[in-house]
Amino acid sequence: MAEDKYNLKNPAVKRILQEVKELQSNPSDDFMSLPLEENIFEWQFAIRGPRDSEFEGGIYHGRIQLPAEYPFKPPSFMLLTPNGRFETQTKICLSISNHHPEHWQPSWSVRTALVALIAFMPTSPNGALGSLDYTKEERRTLAVKSRESPPKYGNPERQKLIDEIHEYMLSKTPSVPQHSPSKSSEEHPTEAKTEAEAEANQQDSVTLGAGNPGIPNPTLNERVVEEPPVAPANAYPYPVAMRLVREIPGEGPSNQPLRRPEIRVQRSVVDDRLFTWAAVGLTIAILVLLFKKYIKSSGHGAVFMDGS
Repeated sequence: MAEDKYNLKNPAVKRILQEVKELQSNPSDDFMSLPLEENIFEWQFAIRGPRDSEFEGGIYHGRIQLPAEYPFKPPSFMLLTPNGRFETQTKICLSISNHHPEHWQPSWSVRTALVALIAFMPTSPNGALGSLDYTKEERRTLAVKSRESPPKYGNPERQKLIDEIHEYMLSKTPSVPQHSPSKSSEEHPTEAKTEAEAEANQQDSVTLGAGNPGIPNPTLNERVVEEPPVAPANAYPYPVAMRLVREIPGEGPSNQPLRRPEIRVQRSVVDDRLFTWAAVGLTIAILVLLFKKYIKSSGHGAVFMDGS
């Protein structure tokens, strides 16, 4: 690179040369970018399609134009490879591009911008400038074609750099994965989910009646009668017989309202009477003791004895 032709004290030149060295010392398998030999403010780059997306396996070339005020002003980006997400040879509108200088941070770099561009690939275009909204199948087809040959752009110097970057990315990017276009689960996820839930409900109904062959499986208009577990004998101060009854609708109109569970409690009449008499007897005994104590303390008992 002809560094002697640039003013190394210029902040933009100094920053760009630092980024070139950083990218060369720490290369990435996801992208490659280098400036032109004769103009370090113009860069060529290539990114690989993000994994687990319709762009996976694709190699997408582009061009970066850095402003003279870099890094205090953002660069502009242009895609050269047809991809179905961004128009080619058109400056794209992103928060990291010159279309939104208010979002740009001087601490960001070419590496930061390329990482962000890869992340933007599978997002919805939302009508942004320079964006496209191709189908997933069309984008997969373009991803396959992107590997065949690099795009043709500019003079021989630019084309040479583009070819070198393409060869490097081919060695780092796995081929486009095969996808079957007839997978109903991908095209109609709601229908697939509904069928799975219906099958699960059917399996639950079979399992419910499997342990009792003589009992039919409940349908939508039936409920199962459940007997609650028997309470321990010492759970109540007196015996209580309790039974939970749940009604099962018979053969009648389907719109008949369902009855709430009915709780019936039967108490032994004899036990209630015994409990009442015991309480009355205890009360009388307490009153008698209190009366004797009162007589003894007041001296009335002695008077009655002398008079007799």
